[in-house]
Amino acid sequence: MDTDDRRDPLERLRECCLALPEAHEGTTVHHPSFKVRDRTFAIHADREGPDVWIKSTAEEQQELIASDTDRFFKPPYLGPKGWVGVHLDREPPWDEIAELITEGYRLAAPKRLVARLDESAD
Repeated sequence: MDTDDRRDPLERLRECCLALPEAHEGTTVHHPSFKVRDRTFAIHADREGPDVWIKSTAEEQQELIASDTDRFFKPPYLGPKGWVGVHLDREPPWDEIAELITEGYRLAAPKRLVARLDESAD
């Protein structure tokens, strides 16, 4: 196991989320959340263990949950809007989580910031 995998899940989320253009940390219903402008794209929840809820499409949510029901779930409140939950206490796949966070950011961010993200990836 990589020593990075032992870091606090919230610390890992901060690293993934705050690396995105103009992303910042705030709170959503007393939970740490990550936003671009005033739009939330990820929320750290700690209901029965550490989780992250990530903005997604309904199609991707369904595919992820169908692929691994032990790891992915439909979060309360935001699940009907396509958000996907990921349990962070079950050897989370951080590379995949980072990709999901980036896609959630793309859904929330203005086009100008998405273009800046694309430019930095080249």
